Amino acid sequence: MTLSETARALAEGRTSSRKLLEQALARIDEASGEGARAFIHVYRDSARVAADAGDRLRARGIVPSPLAGVPVSIKDLFDVAGEVTLAGSRVRADASPAGEDAVVVRRLRAAGAIVVGRTNMSEFAFSGLGINPHYGTPRSPWDRRTGRVPGGSSSGAAVSVSDGMCVIGLGSDTGGSVRIPAAFCGLVGFKPTVGRIPTDGAFPLSTTLDSIGPIAGSVACCALLDAILAGEPPQVPKALPLPGLRLGIVRKFVLDRLDAQVSRSYASALSRLSAAGARLVDIPFSELGEIPEINARGTISHAEVYALHRELISRRGGEYDPRISRRILEGANMLASDYVEILWRRSGLIERARVTMEPFDALVWPTVAVEPPKIAPLEDDEEDYVRTNSAVLRNASLVNFLGGCALSVPCHAPGEAPVGLMLVGSTGADRHILQAGLALEPVLRI
Repeated sequence: MTLSETARALAEGRTSSRKLLEQALARIDEASGEGARAFIHVYRDSARVAADAGDRLRARGIVPSPLAGVPVSIKDLFDVAGEVTLAGSRVRADASPAGEDAVVVRRLRAAGAIVVGRTNMSEFAFSGLGINPHYGTPRSPWDRRTGRVPGGSSSGAAVSVSDGMCVIGLGSDTGGSVRIPAAFCGLVGFKPTVGRIPTDGAFPLSTTLDSIGPIAGSVACCALLDAILAGEPPQVPKALPLPGLRLGIVRKFVLDRLDAQVSRSYASALSRLSAAGARLVDIPFSELGEIPEINARGTISHAEVYALHRELISRRGGEYDPRISRRILEGANMLASDYVEILWRRSGLIERARVTMEPFDALVWPTVAVEPPKIAPLEDDEEDYVRTNSAVLRNASLVNFLGGCALSVPCHAPGEAPVGLMLVGSTGADRHILQAGLALEPVLRI
């Protein structure tokens, strides 16, 4: 169920927080399910205590927010007081426990949410595929028998929602890590502007690019959790009027080498939006094509993640996922001047992109260029892993580089490979993008 449906059922007495939690735990514990791979740790006892307390408060008329009593999951990189934050790895097992909850975890608890557990992720959040050799790889809900990647790095967060183990999953997004798994699991994912939601207590990948966002079943779910995490009133904004909504349709670069199913679903979505009255305007957005050249000697993430891991990886590099450690070590080849030049050129590009975006309510392109790849070949072939990871990250990571915000909404037909359509806004346009998403969502869902 969506958050609004769950909150309504709680308010009308058709369910309770304890019942919702037990249903979620039952899904986690299904022997044939993905719970053992989607979660690294499950808070059975503390979640039951919190759910019972929430039910007692509700009986007395105390409901702190629409999130009260609702099961949520948190990505394994958020601090929980008294626990070691593993970040999907094993090399931090002997690190000091967190002294307090991350800011976002405190805000979830204050809103009355029931934290079910910590979800699996790409090790140290440095991959868009979601493969994890330490804790297993949860499978996308699509074509589960074959076994396809859930997207990363917030892999377990997406699967925990798609499989009914919680109502909302909290993830992080540095290069697409919320939107990619949302797209691959047929869900909605929102990446806010950096700084909108505090990252205190979140294990970093790139302090310049890291942001925190939700994965859920609807745009309204994401909008409400975004407001709570940003310290705003827990309200869903009004949808923008769909007729006349100005959408800039980007044709170059982001449409290169699309899988056939992605291309068909995306074209169908644009056709439906046009028929519903949205104004679709093709734009070149040539700035996007400059980003690969700016990153030719390395990326912001490579420089910053290497600085963070340099000492630990020198001592315990053999315990990392080798595909992740190789990516981290690429940062060792970057010069300080390379890093500074990227930041300088990025600043100018962000300003030019803002001017391009200004006439539109949102820019639009596919969240991911490919459908969810099969897991087995990627585990066996490192070259295939590197090539596929790059293809999966390409479209989503552009938004992070441009300092913007973005929303991924499913646009595929039932039974087809999941495809996300991404609405992109400039820095600070978060609520406007969510309002646009609320308008488009009914048309995008077939």
